Amino acid sequence: MSNSELDAKPQRPSLAKGLLAGLIGGIAATAAKTMAEKVYPPRTHGEPKPPDLLAEKLAGHPLDDGTKAIASESIHWAFGALAGAAYGALAEFYPAATAKEGASFGLALATLTHETALPAMGLSAEPGEQTVRERTSEMGTHVVFGLVTETVRRTVRKFL
Repeated sequence: MSNSELDAKPQRPSLAKGLLAGLIGGIAATAAKTMAEKVYPPRTHGEPKPPDLLAEKLAGHPLDDGTKAIASESIHWAFGALAGAAYGALAEFYPAATAKEGASFGLALATLTHETALPAMGLSAEPGEQTVRERTSEMGTHVVFGLVTETVRRTVRKFL
């Protein structure tokens, strides 16, 4: 244990501080995941992105490209921020949730979304329909999301 860790005062759990630190972490992680997806794209055959499909599903009709892009990006960033906030709140009261520096959170989020909820809603392919490369990219970019969320959350939380 380093001297800085020994000198740090234990913090009392705070829902508001956990939500805020996680929210900031989720926003930073969304940016990191977006960049990682440019290097390791999860959809390699021109499949539509789940936020694109969700935007049109919510609108109830096809959207023009400009409107779809704005709606899709809004959904993408809002989901990342909200997932981070929920994680931050959980981490406040259940520190074991931060296992593996947030990588476990990223994998759990990928499983809950891309392997369960999104296919059930018809917004993405079933996991068995994806190539190994696509699944690996999806899981890998979610690990990036989890690692960045935890790193930023932990840093921000120290200042709150």
